[in-house]
Amino acid sequence: MNRNLWLLAICQGLFLTNNVTFIAINGLVGLALAPRGWMATLPVMGYVVGGALATGLVARTQQRWGRRRSFQIGIAVAFGSALLCAQAAVWQEFWLLCAATVVAGYYNANASLYRFAAAELARPEWREKAVSLVMAGGLLGAVAGPNLAAVTRHWFAVPFAGAYLALAGVALLSLVLMQFIEFPLLAARSAAQGGRPLAVLARQPVFIVAAVAGALGFGVMNLLMAATPIAMQVCSLPFEDVALVLEWHVIGMFAPGFFTGHLIRRLGVLPVMGVGLALNLGCIAVALSGVDLHQFLIALFLLGVGWNFLFTGSTTLSLTAYTPEERDRAQGALNFCIFATLALSSFASGVLVTTQGWRLLNLGSLLPVLLTGAALLWLARYRRRAAAAA
Repeated sequence: MNRNLWLLAICQGLFLTNNVTFIAINGLVGLALAPRGWMATLPVMGYVVGGALATGLVARTQQRWGRRRSFQIGIAVAFGSALLCAQAAVWQEFWLLCAATVVAGYYNANASLYRFAAAELARPEWREKAVSLVMAGGLLGAVAGPNLAAVTRHWFAVPFAGAYLALAGVALLSLVLMQFIEFPLLAARSAAQGGRPLAVLARQPVFIVAAVAGALGFGVMNLLMAATPIAMQVCSLPFEDVALVLEWHVIGMFAPGFFTGHLIRRLGVLPVMGVGLALNLGCIAVALSGVDLHQFLIALFLLGVGWNFLFTGSTTLSLTAYTPEERDRAQGALNFCIFATLALSSFASGVLVTTQGWRLLNLGSLLPVLLTGAALLWLARYRRRAAAAA
């Protein structure tokens, strides 16, 4: 870890503070303001739809201005959109809240590249650990996000308006820290040069599996996480319990970052991703066993750890699929796959949990988990055949 990596890890934590707070409150604010109950998670969906729409624009700003300037633009958008969300809550305007979260999606798409930038701040032989350790900075968000939502919930007469204002302050802090990170200039320049077209990159088996595992792994996590605050409220559990469950969920997402990179170097990326898949199945099994606090807590913790193994693994896998000059188009395509899947899962979570219930929501999540497992087995078999042919 060098100074740049430490600062980037803190910025990752502040980014996750924003994300976790959004997850904790947007569904509940949406439920209070939405014309129909099934629309409750549209503000959550707006955040990832905005991210999907912004991936191309983010890739171009990264090419033109480099990592730091592009990241700072994203943080400035986070500041403005948090103020707009607060205004929507005060005015009781549901569609303004949705629009504000779509705008905030630009920050989501921008900051999602922190994990790739981490690989550029360390020597090549330590890329896996650099990615993993910067993602571990999300522990800050695990603690700060739920507690920020709980503490600021009643700052004003309008519930959660204070939480949105607090997120504006978080964005300002991140903007200051980003100013002191020095990204390699060579990476920023080379990204604007040639390389293979995206159509060629996307036909590689390793790229396909990295995209599928990253998108579906994130989609399952988001499907269950976005529905959890609503499901717990339906089960008459207080918001303090919701904050506790989300805190331990995000701890599960990012605490393994201190050793996931080591496991990947020691065991290989596909076995580690396979363990993440097994943990997802464990999460679903626990969630189906009941709706008490400890079952929500254990299920969401397992879901977080499983996501970490799958997402860190898919990120590491993707680093072998492109050259530095192909960086921005490849990373933009990978992020688009993730955000498009997140948009679908965010919408589906609200519809399913309010119309079909928590149990059917979990049963439905088995399909993407099994598809991810099939993709991992396919790549493992492809590699064995390639090795045998060589």
